[in-house]
Order: sequence, then C-alpha cells, then structure tokens
Amino acid sequence: MVLWIVAALSLLVVGMSQTVRGQVRAAQAVSEQVAAQALAEGAIALALQQLKAESARPEGMAATRVSYGGVEMQVLVQPLSGLISLNAAQPPLLSALLQVAGGVPEKQADQLAHAIDTWRAGGTGDATRRVPRRQFESADDLLLVPGMDYATYARIRPLVTADTYQHTNVNPLAAPLPVLLVLARGNAAVAQRIASRRDAGEAGVDTTGLDPALTGAGFSQFFRVTARVPLDAGRIFSLAHDVTLSAYSSSIAPWRTLRTQGQVLPAGS
Repeated sequence: MVLWIVAALSLLVVGMSQTVRGQVRAAQAVSEQVAAQALAEGAIALALQQLKAESARPEGMAATRVSYGGVEMQVLVQPLSGLISLNAAQPPLLSALLQVAGGVPEKQADQLAHAIDTWRAGGTGDATRRVPRRQFESADDLLLVPGMDYATYARIRPLVTADTYQHTNVNPLAAPLPVLLVLARGNAAVAQRIASRRDAGEAGVDTTGLDPALTGAGFSQFFRVTARVPLDAGRIFSLAHDVTLSAYSSSIAPWRTLRTQGQVLPAGS
C-alpha cells in the first residue's frame, strides 16, 4: 500500500511539474510577444514621423532600417494604392482578383464581381427592395456579399483594402507581388520581373505585361506601415498599421491609425 501511495504521489508531482513548465513557456512566449509589439510600435511611430515630415509622399513601396530600444528592425511603408480598393475597384479588376488570387473560374468570377458591385450600390438580392449605397468598412464585409464563400474570401483578403475610395485601379509601384500577379493576369514571370526591378530601386520600371486597364498612378494619403522584429530561432514578429496622413488634428499623433494586425512568422519568412 505504501508503494502504491508513493507511486501515485510521484505521478502527481511529475504531472504538476509538466504543467508548471508549460505555464512558464506560455508566459515567456506572451512576454516576448508583448516586448516585440512595443518595439514594433516604436519603430512604426519613428517611420511615420519621418513620413509626415517629408514634403512629398512616396509613390511606391519603401523599406528602411529603424533602430529602437537597441534593436534593429526593418520597416516597410506601402501606399494603400498598391492594394485593390473594395470601395472603388470596378468589376473587371474585381473579376481578375477573384480569378487569379481567389482561384474562381472566369464566369463565376464575373458574376461574383458583379455581386460585389451590386452590393455597394445597395442591392439586397431582392429585385423589389434596395437600400442606400453601401461602403465596405473592412475586408470582412466581403462575407456579406451573396455568393462569397469563406475560402475565396480568405485567399483575396490580404490583397484588398476598405480604406481607399478614389483608386479605381492599382499603382504597380506600390503593389505587393500577389497583387502584381493579378495585374499581370496570372503571368508569374512578368509579375516577378517587375517586383524584382522595383524592389532593387531601379528607376522607371518597365511595367509592360501588366493589363493597362487595371493599373494607374497613385498618390495616396493612406499607408500600411509594417515593422518586423526579430525573435529567437529565426522567427519574426510582424506588426502592420494602416494609417491615414490626411489632414487630421490630434493631441496624440499627427496621423490616424485605421487598423492594426500583428502576427508571429516562422523562421525563413
């Protein structure tokens, strides 16, 4: 009986030890992420101060290194004119997005693009009833569009923005590679060529091969500013702020943050 009691107590101690170790690891992970977010917030604020101080806004993506709190971080400034505007893009651009990025067949993509346009115009799916014209408040509103399924939404969500209202087309100098692929109608070689030359700082990048009906120049007061903080084991904490630099009076900061998204990326990202 004594041996059984000792064995049971041993199992209890082992189980408690494993629980404590798990809780310590979880607390360390949370602490690491909180510290990384604080560093990223500081780096983004410094980048925005510099951006606000400049007389001319960047037309394309710009990457810089920022040192804050003794940590060197990469900060990427991207005009939101390089994403596809849910509130301004016309059906041909929306259809190309759904086909190339969403994997939707052409006929179905055309129908879904028309459904997005109809939803913005106040359509309800009932021909006898309409509502006032709508605006997308966030990309999540795509799920309110009749015919939109979650899998398609998840694939196109990173390529769209609900924060711009004037950009019917996309500025290729500010477009990430997946958006360039949409503008190239799925031609990966063209998209990669343009992205490589643009990111290398080449002047007057040749955008031949992109559909001219989907592209355009783009001055923007809306930006996505992303800071990447190095973690252990090669992981990266990425924090993105979508902000507007347009006339905005505040006692806190001379810009307005529209939305924030943070995530831990695996090694090699």
